[in-house]
Amino acid sequence: MKTVLAYVGHFLVVLLVLAVLAAGFGLWHGADFYYGQTEAAYKSGGEGPHVFRQGDVWVSKTIQGDAKQGFRVEEQRHAPDEPFRVEVAVPLDKSRFSVQATPRFVTPPIRYRDDRPILAVSDIEGNYRAFRDFLIRSKVIDAGLNWTFGNGHLVLLGDFVDRGASVTQVLWLIYKLEQDAARAGGRVHYILGNHEIKSLQGNFQSSHEKYFNVAAILGRRQAELFGDDAFLGRWLASKNTAEVINGILFVHGGLHPALADKPWSLDDINRIVRANYRRIWYPKQRPGSEDFLIDPKTGPSWYRGYFKDDDLTQQQVEKTLARFDAVSVVVGHTLHWRVKPFFEGRVFAIDVKHPLDHRSTLPPRSSEGLWLEGGKAWRVREDGSRAAL
Repeated sequence: MKTVLAYVGHFLVVLLVLAVLAAGFGLWHGADFYYGQTEAAYKSGGEGPHVFRQGDVWVSKTIQGDAKQGFRVEEQRHAPDEPFRVEVAVPLDKSRFSVQATPRFVTPPIRYRDDRPILAVSDIEGNYRAFRDFLIRSKVIDAGLNWTFGNGHLVLLGDFVDRGASVTQVLWLIYKLEQDAARAGGRVHYILGNHEIKSLQGNFQSSHEKYFNVAAILGRRQAELFGDDAFLGRWLASKNTAEVINGILFVHGGLHPALADKPWSLDDINRIVRANYRRIWYPKQRPGSEDFLIDPKTGPSWYRGYFKDDDLTQQQVEKTLARFDAVSVVVGHTLHWRVKPFFEGRVFAIDVKHPLDHRSTLPPRSSEGLWLEGGKAWRVREDGSRAAL
């Protein structure tokens, strides 16, 4: 019996050691251990508003009720060309905020030159609380969601949708801040990432399962949530894929070095990619040079070569930036432990693991962003403090 117990003890020790090694290996490579999930993640009651063009009016739809008592859809109708107010509920903490929706969707400029500060953040992935709290601590907004960043530039570098259960709330908050910033002389730059483009294409493979149910309750297919008739869909489809602010180029994925020798200007790139926001790409679908810009390996919203291509050189990075009159580029899309510079400060990577609204993780996550001002760069930490880069 003692021999058996000894063998069992040795086996358990070995198993424990292997488990520790496996956990360490996973953490080293960026793995998360999830635990706990709030029920609010799956609640459809209070979801919305989802606003659609129906005939000659806009109809705002909000889901009320629950699975036990049943759901109902509350509707409000609005004139086609006049601003209207919508109320956004946040099931996570039962808060609310109001937005004035203006049904005019104008594509913003792609170049800006001034001496104003810039705060850039990316890849929020439907986590409203993480986004809101980071902006409050960074003094972009106050606790009442009021814009406090003056004439500054807030750059949102794509992938604010999918995965999380608060996508609707994130998008309406961005829309609200766009309006508020403009009135204060500031600017919100929402530059689309590959996941916004996937949503515009009706590809919801990465979306939270809640949104399939939301669409069903609204009597629509999930692809229609960001379709041509959807207010948020039209708004997203008006956005750029790359902009230059004070000599810094902002793009979700990056610039493939081959772009240095292509004939397209930055205006051309935005125009071509925007025209294809709703076209799903597949190999050799339409042979021609423009497919380079929507290919999920080479397109600016998808490219990962700064971090995945061992042959990419400093000279290539600088040549491509010079081609578009930029001194450096800020990108999201590819995860890193923290905001950090690459290629001698020519590339800034800002995609980090933000906290999740409805789940806890080990190790704990924390938000970060990038502050640019006066030719210098800082990493903005979770608490709003800054560290020079």
